Amino acid sequence: AFPLHLSHVRTTAYGLAMSSNPGQSEFLTPALAKACIDTAGGSPVYAYSLKKLDDSANACLEFPNAYGLTVRYAMKACPNKAILQFFLSKGIHIDASSGYEVRRAIEAGIPPDHISLSTQELPTDFAHLLEMGVKVNACSISQLEKIGQHFSGQGLKVGVRVNPGVGSGGFSSSTTSFSKTNVGGPSSSFGIWHTLVEDGTVSGLVDKYGLVVERIHTHIGSGSDPEIWQQVASNSLSFCKKWESVKTLNLGGGYKVGRNKDEATTNLKEIGEPVKEAFQTFAEEEGRELTLEIEPGTYLVAMAGALVSTVQDKVFTTGESGHVFLKLDAGMTDVLRPSLYGAVHPMTVLPGSGADTDVGDLTENVVVVGHCCESGDLMTPKPGEPEDLEERTLRHSEIGDILVIDGSGAYCSGMNTKNYNSFPEAPEVMVDYDEQIHLIRARQTLAQILENEVGLPEGLIG
Repeated sequence: AFPLHLSHVRTTAYGLAMSSNPGQSEFLTPALAKACIDTAGGSPVYAYSLKKLDDSANACLEFPNAYGLTVRYAMKACPNKAILQFFLSKGIHIDASSGYEVRRAIEAGIPPDHISLSTQELPTDFAHLLEMGVKVNACSISQLEKIGQHFSGQGLKVGVRVNPGVGSGGFSSSTTSFSKTNVGGPSSSFGIWHTLVEDGTVSGLVDKYGLVVERIHTHIGSGSDPEIWQQVASNSLSFCKKWESVKTLNLGGGYKVGRNKDEATTNLKEIGEPVKEAFQTFAEEEGRELTLEIEPGTYLVAMAGALVSTVQDKVFTTGESGHVFLKLDAGMTDVLRPSLYGAVHPMTVLPGSGADTDVGDLTENVVVVGHCCESGDLMTPKPGEPEDLEERTLRHSEIGDILVIDGSGAYCSGMNTKNYNSFPEAPEVMVDYDEQIHLIRARQTLAQILENEVGLPEGLIG
């Protein structure tokens, strides 16, 4: 028997229970969650809502702008082909973070001239990508030098990514110190340090190789503070003054998304209006009308995705530090953010039967953990503290019940420890407008995990 502390919650109607004990997840009813598992041939499975993807795409496409807007999806957030193709149908272009992502996007049918590459590692085939029409932002002096050397004297159009001197990320209030979600400021290696733009170093290389700077790119972090983002956006226009050839300012993404009810979501229209006015002022002063680019990732997909898992075991410890633990058939192999950042995801326990009538009204305080043989495979950390656990009040569950982890559309399927403990990559499904479910990636097989391994030559051992 479990030393459970159960309590009744008032439920007025299906789906209208207290916020700590909802009758359904962000977009999955018990029946839909069960259907996702059945379609995928078991759990865990990532589920995405086409309606929510559509809604977030429309919000980004309405971002205030003065002289034109290009929305680029930061595909690292969730690179599934079906999602890339859906955003293409909405007129959204692509922000890629590696040469492999570029190739993946092209394989999905994205036109090369719709792809912008900003990368920590310039691919060896960068010249071919540029010749195909892919737009490349030089993110370091050495990258700019390599591009210039290859295309010397050809008037190649390039972008320059600038580190503006400050950063802002969702797990840090500092604009200059290190944080896993800050990609600007003196503690970040991303982009060309702003003084190298200001002192003429970048201009010297541009002139030396006859390059044409047509884009300035800045990005300061994921989940950034809206006020800091606004300030950097306006300040970034000063870099556009360095070259009269600049036609576009790309302000990156990082818009904060409130995964939980006590967290705010960035109002894009509110932060965009002052930026629009700054672009208009720039045009009046410089005689140039700049096009705006933004690169949302989390904003487009975070709340449109969920991980649907099963409670496969339940154990407890006793004493002052004792807990009840729910063990999932998923974990850091599927949603790494809690272990990496101390990120808090909304969780909902639903009946394993998928029947509305089986939704109970009892809650319990539990710690939710993953299936890996790894003490850090923790799904309920203290906020921002991946080294410390915290209990969560959830509906009382039995082994075999469904646990939905919402807010898993971004940086989950595309950023995890898949194949740790040899667990396979989880499948993905899409829930369409009519709540029909479509498989968009099958579960990885053991043979696929092993297919690239090569044994030692005969006779070398034993």
